[in-house]
Amino acid sequence: MNINATLFAQLIVFFGLVWFTMKFVWPPIAKALDERADKIAEGLAAAERGKSDFEQAEKKVAELLADGRNQVAEMVANAEKRAAKIVEEAKEQASHEAARITAQAKADVEQETNRAREALREQVAALAIKGAESILRSEVNADKHAQILSALKQEL
Repeated sequence: MNINATLFAQLIVFFGLVWFTMKFVWPPIAKALDERADKIAEGLAAAERGKSDFEQAEKKVAELLADGRNQVAEMVANAEKRAAKIVEEAKEQASHEAARITAQAKADVEQETNRAREALREQVAALAIKGAESILRSEVNADKHAQILSALKQEL
């Protein structure tokens, strides 16, 4: 065999192999590589979208938290105002009730004082009548009169 024929046969086999590879092997490999590149590109794009969505969500959460804090602060302020108003109303009501009770107690004391004075007047009148009766029944005697008046003083 001739080296040229071997070289020529090797060239034919080589080109046949290149043609076979280019026709049947290379397209599926290129297609798989293209699909993989597309998937990677899609994944990177999705990651970017996810990152931007996450940043937007963070901003929205921050806004919602700020709104929530503002609402809570407003609610607390309203509750404090309402509590102060309730306390003031309770103080005012207690003041009116205390004034009413004091007025009622003064009226009761005045009434009891008047009753006690009236009872005392009745007792003094009864004692005076009793003393006068005792003096008039007995004979006129200064010592006896003094004793009767002393007895009356002790009864008063």
